[in-house]
Amino acid sequence: MVFLFIILLLLLNKINFMNSIVPSSLLTFCMTIVSCIAKESPQQESSASPTFVENDLNALEIATFAGGCFWCTEAIFLEIKGVKKVVSGYIGGTTLNPTYKEICTGTTGHAEAIQITFDPKEVAYEDLLEVFFGTHDPTTLNRQGADVGTQYRSAIFYHSEEQMKKAQDYITLIAKEKLYDREIVTKVTPASKFYAAEDYHQNYYNQNANQGYCQMVIAPKLEKLRHYYSSKLK
Repeated sequence: MVFLFIILLLLLNKINFMNSIVPSSLLTFCMTIVSCIAKESPQQESSASPTFVENDLNALEIATFAGGCFWCTEAIFLEIKGVKKVVSGYIGGTTLNPTYKEICTGTTGHAEAIQITFDPKEVAYEDLLEVFFGTHDPTTLNRQGADVGTQYRSAIFYHSEEQMKKAQDYITLIAKEKLYDREIVTKVTPASKFYAAEDYHQNYYNQNANQGYCQMVIAPKLEKLRHYYSSKLK
């Protein structure tokens, strides 16, 4: 098509030069069409880009953990190599679209949790489990330190049969190795609807590092992470 327009343009130019009888408006119209077609060509050539992005996203996986206050668990997993995104939120309850105020009553059935988007080529699900169990107490029922209530329970919400088996096998392993003095109470259940928490909860530690809770509770957990799991950090 472009080739034909170029030929037409050349012919018109030649006629115009020799006889001066072709209207300039017709010549301009032909040039405009050729220009528009030329601009469209690069867009057609780049149409493969969305497929690349989609394939990249399809290579990522989701893990969902509850281990007490999500400010703590979010701060920890944001530092893990291979983790692309961490969202704090609520899962495992019955109330639709729960708010933080409702969650804190302990009556919605939800747990404060984090949803982790990770690249399994960079970090294995078992590595995430190791960090999860190593940075909270899986032996205290509905409690982490001074945070008490069902919303602070220890739980793994699996997204596939493979994740379920890996979580159960890992719990069996650490129980056999007697890594804890008490029984592990972490529940392994299928992932249900996950509700992202309010915006001010997201990336909480990094935006409020000087706040009292962050200094007293989260900072020591991060120090432990950096000391014992340095090889897994970004």
